[in-house]
Amino acid sequence: MLRKCLAAVAAPFAFALPMAASVQAADAPSPEAWREAVARAPAPGEGCFRTDYPSTAWKGVACVAAPNRPQPRLARDGGFATGDGADYSAVVSGLISSTVGSFPTVTGVTKETDFGGKNVYSLQINSQFFASPTCSGATKPANCLGWEQFVYDSMDKALYMQYWLINYGSHCPSGWMSYSGDCYRNSSAVGVPQVAVTALATVKLSGTAVAKGIDTLVFTVGTKAYSVTGKDSVVDLASFWNASEWNIFGDGDGSEAVFNKGASIQVLTTLTDGSTAAPTCEAGDGTTGETNNLKLGPCAAAGGTNPSVTFTESLAK
Repeated sequence: MLRKCLAAVAAPFAFALPMAASVQAADAPSPEAWREAVARAPAPGEGCFRTDYPSTAWKGVACVAAPNRPQPRLARDGGFATGDGADYSAVVSGLISSTVGSFPTVTGVTKETDFGGKNVYSLQINSQFFASPTCSGATKPANCLGWEQFVYDSMDKALYMQYWLINYGSHCPSGWMSYSGDCYRNSSAVGVPQVAVTALATVKLSGTAVAKGIDTLVFTVGTKAYSVTGKDSVVDLASFWNASEWNIFGDGDGSEAVFNKGASIQVLTTLTDGSTAAPTCEAGDGTTGETNNLKLGPCAAAGGTNPSVTFTESLAK
């Protein structure tokens, strides 16, 4: 009787993903196939969710407040190997509806530090800057640009979206915070584990934007997945999104993720844009101000069912 009561209480918070109604252990996909499927699965509604391998059902969980730490735009201060503008973006001629970021091959990575702590970093999918309608109230609307980031914050163990109005002016809209003439605000956040950099190969981060709907951020690591949503109307990303920067960086405030010598990370950015054409690897097109100390290698683009760009970043021994 107790089990039946508990099941009745939990039932309203379970949502089926569009993969299948359920997955029995005997028919379970591989963990990698499961991560790929969950990363591309839209949220069942607004809010925060999680699921565990091999389940294909989202379960609603309590949202939390995102940390008040800006992940600001590039300053082009120089002196760093990757980030602060020195990065690749995957650029398309149409509109991106979804971006999945992963690190298929990670070798020689033994440690990473930021803010004096180990395994302190951010994972970011960043859009290009664009002429958001939310800029209409800016001091000079023609000079204002929107920007959206999908962020995994390892220090605060939080997953959230951060929205920006670049060059908005000193008086930000209600609910927005001021940062050097720009304005920013966060979506709600969902709590996530702090992942050691030695496990980066088991991580995927995906961002999806739906015009007049909700934007969704999904984070998978190992056999666990987490999701949080926000209204696309905050900056109207879906109507403008044509470039994605994906990488591992310092955890906010323009900081640097410092890896050990001999570290090498393959960076893969996969897009959904309604096309099978290969995107463009655009060098020097990063938008975030955070960095890492790795050196960029050549970038290659591929078309097909899942158009993508890939490159390796590394630090010599």
